[in-house]
Amino acid sequence: MALSPTNDAALLQEVDEAVRKDRLDTVMQRYGRWIIGGVLGLLLAFGGYLYWDHHQDTARGEEGEKLIAALDKLGANQPRAAASELQAIAAEGSPAYRAAALMQQANIKAGAGDLKAAAALMAKIVADAEVDQSLRDLALIRQTAFEYDTLKPEAVIARMKPFVDAKDPASSWFASAAELSAGAHYRLGQLDRAGALYGRIAKLPDLPQSLQSRTVQMAGMLGVDAVADRAAESVAAEQKGAAPAAQKTEEAN
Repeated sequence: MALSPTNDAALLQEVDEAVRKDRLDTVMQRYGRWIIGGVLGLLLAFGGYLYWDHHQDTARGEEGEKLIAALDKLGANQPRAAASELQAIAAEGSPAYRAAALMQQANIKAGAGDLKAAAALMAKIVADAEVDQSLRDLALIRQTAFEYDTLKPEAVIARMKPFVDAKDPASSWFASAAELSAGAHYRLGQLDRAGALYGRIAKLPDLPQSLQSRTVQMAGMLGVDAVADRAAESVAAEQKGAAPAAQKTEEAN
């Protein structure tokens, strides 16, 4: 008896499924152990990554707590206890916390008048390729500040040049680097260059009050009227902001 079209389709589907199953059985017989091993390997690797990531987060949290505890001891005038904890972080911490601990150690040394030791600690950060470049840049500027009186002006200018000349984007450390460079130009008698740099610093927004006052004064002494420049920029900014407001008022009327 002939099979109906519907039964033909059902039969073909059953045959197709049987062939697929037979192929799968053959593949599993030949490569099953490798496939299962590969899947287990991937699962173990993923599980290992999750554990490592969790461990890293936990470790960073513990390092942060240790650094805060050390800073609290500094604030409580316990320099020896703070120095011991900072030393441990500097020796065993992750790159960022290691750099932060070394910077605090350097500040302690500088506060005690040992600028040579402070500069050497900053130099360790500069040489640490695992530390983020922005922190290494800051460390180089601080190292130069600690060594300023023992360096030739040309050496100071050369070190600070990448930060002073950086554009698009400008260096985050421009103000500190430019002040060191301006002082070095002043020592060389290059008063026009020193004045121009002090003027550039003075015109920066959101400067610490002490730095702004200092650079405005130095720029003025060297013939650069940074106060007038800032006033002109302020007026221009106010006029720029007032123009859209006036246009909106006219449109409303």
